[in-house]
Amino acid sequence: MRYFFASDIHGSSFYTKKIIEKYKESNASKLILLGDLLYHGPRNDLPKDYCPKEVFTLLNEFKDDIIAVRGNCDSEVDQMVLDFPMQADYCIGIFNDIYFFITHGHIYGEEHMPNLAKGSAFIYGHVHLPIAKKVDGIYILNPGSASLPKEQNPNSYAILDNDIFTIYDFNGNVLKEIKLEKDI
Repeated sequence: MRYFFASDIHGSSFYTKKIIEKYKESNASKLILLGDLLYHGPRNDLPKDYCPKEVFTLLNEFKDDIIAVRGNCDSEVDQMVLDFPMQADYCIGIFNDIYFFITHGHIYGEEHMPNLAKGSAFIYGHVHLPIAKKVDGIYILNPGSASLPKEQNPNSYAILDNDIFTIYDFNGNVLKEIKLEKDI
């Protein structure tokens, strides 16, 4: 099983096109979007090729592939133009026998974690940083930001391929990688 993760597009049609290109190349079965899809938010600069109308048009073409959670810059009105649901603050999935708590990160984050069993994975966006680590038996994963990375990180996305979570920049360079192992 292969899953593609992207976060914090913030209305950039340029990076939405890159996400779609890399998603197609990856042969992943699902495109998991971790929120902040259409708008840049009051604390962010406008991203490259800011065009929310083009972003939702591009994403809607993949509506059957997308699993999405709501970010702090997403609103109810966004759902009116999106052909896939994204109003939940989190969702839960089991990928390769590992429990995943999937969220944007503005409600639950590393400082306010949900109650998770050891061996679970917490994946979020929001902080615009690529993260792949294990803390107290919990995998903490973040694909970074597709359009507005912070701390001089490159624009990035991630792929979960069986039990390997890899964060890439859009040139295909590996930024971080971690093997997810089911705790017994």
